[in-house]
Amino acid sequence: MIMARDLAGKTLFITGASRGIGLAIGLRAARDGANVAIAAKTAEPHPKLEGTIHTAAAAIEAAGGRALPMVVDVRDEEAVKAALARTAETFGGLDIVVNNASAISLTPTPQTDMKRFDLMHGINARGTYMVSKYAIPYLQKAENPHILMLSPPLDMAEKWFAPHLAYTMAKFGMSLCVLGLAGELRPAGIAVNALWPRTTIATAAVKNLLGGDALMQASRTPEIIADAAHAVFVKPARTFTGQFLIDDSFLAGEGVTDFSKYRVTPGVALAPDFFVPDASIPPRDALA
Repeated sequence: MIMARDLAGKTLFITGASRGIGLAIGLRAARDGANVAIAAKTAEPHPKLEGTIHTAAAAIEAAGGRALPMVVDVRDEEAVKAALARTAETFGGLDIVVNNASAISLTPTPQTDMKRFDLMHGINARGTYMVSKYAIPYLQKAENPHILMLSPPLDMAEKWFAPHLAYTMAKFGMSLCVLGLAGELRPAGIAVNALWPRTTIATAAVKNLLGGDALMQASRTPEIIADAAHAVFVKPARTFTGQFLIDDSFLAGEGVTDFSKYRVTPGVALAPDFFVPDASIPPRDALA
């Protein structure tokens, strides 16, 4: 099974943590007794989106962690700097940064307006770069510091770019941050890795933007990403860095054999996610 070490007393800064994958990662850490800074934009209930920074904070604390909810737009430089400083001041430091916030628009080039292009690049690529940049001084003081991007392997295949060029560029921008920062920060002992799902994950984006309830039923739950992220965070930062991980393959390597618990609906064929390289083979029986 996953390593027995835990995240008790560790402090995580998670962007986009008011719901979905970001919240699931926070809850998994909270069960260890971790501190979780919830950096997201939703402070008031949204008609189409479940959860706010306040409901997320309540869930984190109910799970056994300490929460710090903050309204943060990752495109706002001063807001990012202030949120990281407040996190370190509140909890006495910073150990883990999760760049989860992301914007998506699966439109071909003629139908992609530049405002949407700028939004995706501002949140995905620039936001990831900026949060990571301003987190470095805090992470340098941590015992086992990690930066994790929720971004795909750098599989430079035309099929990923042609249907939705602007989105792919923005997501691969996050992954380029992994490639560069892993090398740049290796001498400082700060790990930088990427984690990506093999299948679609049951999130608001999948329900509202990609495929509705039918695709939700063919998805895995965010807990598979949360468990994989936890397994990354307990790895030694000085030696486990620069990795582009697919959730089920990585967990299989950590000893997980039962993937059925992550299915939204047992018996429904799982839908593949974007950007998984053809050469990536799922663990035996993982998709059965």
